[in-house]
Amino acid sequence: MLVRADSVLLCHRCIDREWYPDVWDLPGGHLEANETPTDAIVREVHEELGVTLPGPLGPHSFHRATEEFELRVWTCRTWSGSPANCAPDEHDEIGWFTERETRSLRLADDVYGSWILQALASG
Repeated sequence: MLVRADSVLLCHRCIDREWYPDVWDLPGGHLEANETPTDAIVREVHEELGVTLPGPLGPHSFHRATEEFELRVWTCRTWSGSPANCAPDEHDEIGWFTERETRSLRLADDVYGSWILQALASG
């Protein structure tokens, strides 16, 4: 979760995506073979947004596990580069949103609202 001042960066998943189409999501993705979760998030954020996260990231900020997936979210307030949509096949739009603005968005997971509130409140 990239956070600046009072907003968080979200990516709108393309309507033709097989998993979670037409929702606003956090940048990130799947682990590749022999990859740690922190290596994966650094790689995914660079691939999707063209920014470099500083290392080491430390422990994740939020966690959710279901029968289908395990989700770890890191809160990052510093990075190198300017976020851009570098994965237009996955996302058709990216944007910065305040917590209030996220309330009107269709988010990929209902838990994101409380996570975004916590992340912005702790900044």
